Amino acid sequence: MTKLAERNPFHAGERAAQRRAGVGDVAQWAGGFVRDYLPEQHRDFHASLPFLVVASGDTAGRTWVSVVEGEDGFVRSPDPRRLILKTGMDPTDPLAGRFEEGGDIGLVGIELASRRRNRFSGHLHPVKDGYGIDIRQTFGNCPQYIHERNWTRVRGAAHQEPVHSNQLSDRQIARIRAADTLFIGSGHHAAQGCEQGGAQGDAANGYDASHRGGPAGFVQVVSPVQVQIPDYPGNNFFNTIGNLVSDPRVGLLFIDFETGGLLHLSGRASVDWSPDGSVNPDARRMITVEIEAVVDRPGALSLRWERLDDLSRKLRLVRKTAETSGITSFYLGAANGRPLDPFLAGQHLPVTVQIPGQTGMSGRSYSLSGAASDGSHYRLSIKREEHGLVSRFLHDHLHEGDVIEARAPSGAFTLPAGDGPVVLVSAGVGLTPMLSMLHELAAGCRTGWYVHVARNGREHAFQDEVDALVAGNQNIRQKIFYSQPGGGDVAGRDYDVKGRVKAAQLIALNQGANADYLLCGPSRFMADLRGGLEELGVPASNIHFETFGPTG
Repeated sequence: MTKLAERNPFHAGERAAQRRAGVGDVAQWAGGFVRDYLPEQHRDFHASLPFLVVASGDTAGRTWVSVVEGEDGFVRSPDPRRLILKTGMDPTDPLAGRFEEGGDIGLVGIELASRRRNRFSGHLHPVKDGYGIDIRQTFGNCPQYIHERNWTRVRGAAHQEPVHSNQLSDRQIARIRAADTLFIGSGHHAAQGCEQGGAQGDAANGYDASHRGGPAGFVQVVSPVQVQIPDYPGNNFFNTIGNLVSDPRVGLLFIDFETGGLLHLSGRASVDWSPDGSVNPDARRMITVEIEAVVDRPGALSLRWERLDDLSRKLRLVRKTAETSGITSFYLGAANGRPLDPFLAGQHLPVTVQIPGQTGMSGRSYSLSGAASDGSHYRLSIKREEHGLVSRFLHDHLHEGDVIEARAPSGAFTLPAGDGPVVLVSAGVGLTPMLSMLHELAAGCRTGWYVHVARNGREHAFQDEVDALVAGNQNIRQKIFYSQPGGGDVAGRDYDVKGRVKAAQLIALNQGANADYLLCGPSRFMADLRGGLEELGVPASNIHFETFGPTG
């Protein structure tokens, strides 16, 4: 497969947005996350979905976002560069013409119940009994701000005619103000190969569909022809905002999850890079959309969704322990005596808190760092982010005896099945899921390595706990890297290697061809290791990863 890491996968607008945001040269580390094919796990993921969210343009040049749905199994992937959709498109859909004629398209596959998602772009063309999509770019996303919902299907719903307008009605404004989810579509259309120093035109061109979420009311309706969307911290790719820098045409989609209705908006966007923090302290930027066209399609889908809020439960903070100057562990027990839900090592716990001054509940997901076998409490080890709304609240204002809400543990980043060797690799607070996995390895017979990168001894969390687990199991070994050892740090006692871990050093652990490598840390750390392991011959299916960033 061609690796987009070999060239800059970002076009001029995305690079300009990255510079404006001060995140540096993202292409240096992010290329490994952007591919021109679907890995097997993503192929299987899309084939399991009942719907895909799509973005493209109509014949009038407007950008729209919509949903394509089908019967179970309507998506299949005959090879890593193609998807086939066995379905039709309703003629009232604003993108019906695009599906009939073919052309550039952006898509996001999202499973709301598990909060998994994957974005990709490509070229759409009609095929027998449906549509084909030739993959252009693809990458995964983190699950922050996704509200969990289960879906069902309704048969025989009555067809309702769409309503067209050029501004929002009072009822539509109320729907948007109650929404906790939207999808945004944008595009980039440069002449092929014309961007010096950037992505080739054929790879960067096309459309992008992206999920946005927040508390109900996170989208502000300024007037019947203007809405504002907060831009929260993310993967620093700036795909949407980068597109809008180059082309302000934008599409928005609000799904009525209870009725299957779709509210499509099309217009032009501008970006405020320094929004008023008192309005939404989580927002790093604000996207203002001037609405030009509205299509309201009641009951457009056969799918219905139900939020999983009723599955949340109350947890009481029983202990709070500072692990380093920036990381604190929170031990949470049942507040009502009901046994805690079990979890798999590596999974995360979705929590919600009521923060004074915030409308609605604020939610985040944090990896469980304790042993999965300990049913008496959950342990969350959380880094205090300087601009993090929730992490600052938990560190500064949550005290022993206080109660928060949480849903059942979830997440697919767990130890792979089998009995082959496992190499756990983390940096900074990325050690949290690895600790849980290390406890599981220590309780069994599987061979494993724990490899961790910390800045120095002052910022090295859980050293004593890891030392004890390794000392108590002859099948487990560890290697510690300090990137900037302190004056009191002693090589050979506190750490093994000065510097940052490289892929070649992981291969040198001699775990064999069937070893699984599990990675967790900042995006650049992840991309460097994943790309290096693949270059050294490790199959992509043996590399498993979980990224984190300034999630707050």
